[in-house]
Amino acid sequence: MHPKLEFFVRGLILAPVIPLAGLLAFWWAAYALLPESWIPFAAITGLLVGILLDVFLLKKLLDRRLGLLFWVAVFLFYSIGLFGFFMGVPVFNALLAVPAGFIVGGRLAAENADRLRLHTAAHRTAWFTSGVLALICAASAFIALVSSSTASDLQGLLGLGFNVTQAMIIALILVGGVALLALDWGLSVASVRAAYIFLHRKV
Repeated sequence: MHPKLEFFVRGLILAPVIPLAGLLAFWWAAYALLPESWIPFAAITGLLVGILLDVFLLKKLLDRRLGLLFWVAVFLFYSIGLFGFFMGVPVFNALLAVPAGFIVGGRLAAENADRLRLHTAAHRTAWFTSGVLALICAASAFIALVSSSTASDLQGLLGLGFNVTQAMIIALILVGGVALLALDWGLSVASVRAAYIFLHRKV
């Protein structure tokens, strides 16, 4: 096993969660309750509170063998956060399959799982991450189809010299969605197997 590496990577995954959650919670609370000019200060306060909580809680969390439901919640947190940060474009959500695979592979290595269990867990992980991504893609597609500015946004973003039609947008959604799901599936399976193989080695 490589416990220090696994500890470090799990720390990288978990460390931003509490500060980001604090920033968002204080931001939306200020948006609902305070004058607009106070919102940035409230958001910064939430971020600092989250960082302070990290100092006291992060190591305690990392010292425990956290359950899969906890990691599912973390994955969903990042999925929603990336979807919002990139304004409904789901491309980067597929990359979340890599840390998800690392967590599952690390658990399997710690439990000395056999190859059959590895195969099953890798594909279950792929089904989960791809299912979440499919929902994200569906939401993104809905936003793109109902927005009146999607065609002009694509023309400006890609520097196209022709008008983008609704049929082109639908084709892009279908082809891009299938490609993203295939990428997510492959990354999930590969990362579970890679993490298991590497972390399962004796040192």
